[in-house]
Amino acid sequence: MSEESYIQKLFAERIGGQNYGKTTAIYKFEKIKRAKQAALQANPNAEIIDMGVGEPDAMAFPEVVSVLHAEAQKPDNRGYADNGDSLLKEAAATYLDKVCGAPGINPDTEVLHSIGSKAALSILPAAFINPGDYVLMTTPGYPVFGTHAKFYGGLVHNLPITKENGFLPDLTSIPADVLEKAKVLVINYPNNPTGASATKAFFEDVVAWAKKHNIIVVHDAAYGALVFDGNPFSFLSVPGAKDVGVELHSTSKAFNMTGWRCGFVAGNELLVKAYGDVKDNTDSGQFLAIQHAAAYCWNHPEITEKIADKYSRRMDGLVEVLRSVGLDAVKPGGSFFLYLPSPKAAVKSDGARIEFENGEAASQWLIREKLISTVPWDDAGAFLRFSVTFAAPTIEEEKRVLSEIQSRLSDVTFEF
Repeated sequence: MSEESYIQKLFAERIGGQNYGKTTAIYKFEKIKRAKQAALQANPNAEIIDMGVGEPDAMAFPEVVSVLHAEAQKPDNRGYADNGDSLLKEAAATYLDKVCGAPGINPDTEVLHSIGSKAALSILPAAFINPGDYVLMTTPGYPVFGTHAKFYGGLVHNLPITKENGFLPDLTSIPADVLEKAKVLVINYPNNPTGASATKAFFEDVVAWAKKHNIIVVHDAAYGALVFDGNPFSFLSVPGAKDVGVELHSTSKAFNMTGWRCGFVAGNELLVKAYGDVKDNTDSGQFLAIQHAAAYCWNHPEITEKIADKYSRRMDGLVEVLRSVGLDAVKPGGSFFLYLPSPKAAVKSDGARIEFENGEAASQWLIREKLISTVPWDDAGAFLRFSVTFAAPTIEEEKRVLSEIQSRLSDVTFEF
């Protein structure tokens, strides 16, 4: 056995220290990947229906690609973008005003681009978090802000979001000693993974609560444009929101541009400035041609309306299919995620009964036995997340996939 390299002793404690790379724990998405591989090995010619994909199934619209192509050929766009030029900022401010009902955003001082929302969520903690400071985050939820807060010695207090509370966090549940050290509340609506939408009353309560307790609010609106009824609803549209926080928007989900990596941070001038100062020492900005293509998108919200219409149609079909086989599926207000209680057991037509300890067990069974891939969430109760971003280039193919799901599940009865 070779002697362990000195490098093993030099890793930072934030990523595991001397034990970095030695863990045998398997991340749930790796478990899903392995289960799919095993299912295909056992059924070589079978089709796995992947309902766990967390990104759009389609390309960016041709007109957006054309803008990128044209902008990429301009010599003025070739260099470092740093914190961007005015084109994206102005488009973002107009979008927030005309589409999201949030007027009065100053594009010069209250908007900056991001290399996607994930990058912004990883940068922002550096501006706020000292050792011992608390971040308040919903669970289940997207963990990136909390992960980076911990890198800086911060602490995370999780706020469970459940079906009973409309998947909105209970701010009154925060212990006094945690609240005293809390600096930031991170929220995300329409929500990943639940698909739930926030209400105006909730956002108003958040603003009042944040002012009372001196808390910064970060609203991750990565799915904000994907709503099924009415216009996108911005946190910044609520009076006083700009006094307490910022909102993150992205082209990834709203415009089928996940790999393009472009979004923006908008809101409180001082918070945006702090984000920009840290960002300026983190990256050199997104390629201006991509920024300009993103600006085109925010100036053409009808693109997102078409995408949302597709997801809404698919969601209607998926809800109908899942309800027909006894699953408690309810169409959410937005996003492309359908989040539903995981069954406790499945009873086959021959009487055989399979019990599920949690959502992960149910998800693994669905992959192995039914070749249907979902994502389990066991953070606040046992749930399964389906996504309507499954591969289907035509409406006829959508119908075929949904019919196939119904067929595969028709020989079992689920118990809750």
